[in-house]
Amino acid sequence: MARQKRTPRTHRHQPADKAAKRPIRASRSGQGSGSGRRKRPIHADGAQAGRQRLQKVLAAAGVDSRRHCEELIVSGQVAVNGQVVDTLPAFVDPEKDRITVGGRPIRRPQTAYFLLNKPKNVICTSADPWGRRTAVDLVDCPERVFCVGRLDADSTGALLLTNDSELANRLTHPRYEIAKTYEVTLRGRVAGEEIEKLKKGVWLSEGKTARAAVKVLHRTDRLTTLQVVIRQGMNRQIRRTLARLGHKVKSLKRTQIGSITVKGLPLGAYKPLSRRQIEYLRREAGLA
Repeated sequence: MARQKRTPRTHRHQPADKAAKRPIRASRSGQGSGSGRRKRPIHADGAQAGRQRLQKVLAAAGVDSRRHCEELIVSGQVAVNGQVVDTLPAFVDPEKDRITVGGRPIRRPQTAYFLLNKPKNVICTSADPWGRRTAVDLVDCPERVFCVGRLDADSTGALLLTNDSELANRLTHPRYEIAKTYEVTLRGRVAGEEIEKLKKGVWLSEGKTARAAVKVLHRTDRLTTLQVVIRQGMNRQIRRTLARLGHKVKSLKRTQIGSITVKGLPLGAYKPLSRRQIEYLRREAGLA
């Protein structure tokens, strides 16, 4: 059997055995993984456009967790274009390849887009080892969606969830300068010169923050409420910036991401984005 030379690749959920060090092998449909004449490696090169790791495609189709999908593969229960694939890493094109598990074709995932008005004490991750409630838990969707960017647990407001990785990357990458609008309530009265500093940028450990648009919504001696628009995404940027200016944030709510506003959506509720909203987002992200 001819082997295909390639540079070994690693995977965070790679099984403990040494199968990942061997090239992908596929047996004929209906044959066991240990008998019969082997065909050439199937999709051993994952660098080609459109190809993804097989276990990732299975998980995205709702078969099971990525780790369990790896177990299904190495146990010989997964076939690609009629050939059983029983070694990892394996790469497939989900748009072109016919993939079956136990003889049944997998369901091709549909792109999904949701807006969630995130409440407090909900974390922006797909799963939490400590059992805390996640944003994904609040969205009832057959597809495996993920959070676009983050809001810390103490913050509320607009959070997008999708399985469109290309759009998610554009919306979060600072190169594309997607505006995020926040409503921030601070303790005490914020002076005009401090607002000017916030507008021009403040030095943090990562560097100086980009210019921000700041508007005073309400101001008394006890509390100040600001509308802050940023096009950058440093970790806890607004809280840290205001702390640098000597002010503690009482509440922080994201009201808008690009053209998508959370206005009218109750706290803790979510809704699918309309076709027009998706088109606007894609246009803002330079994808249309």
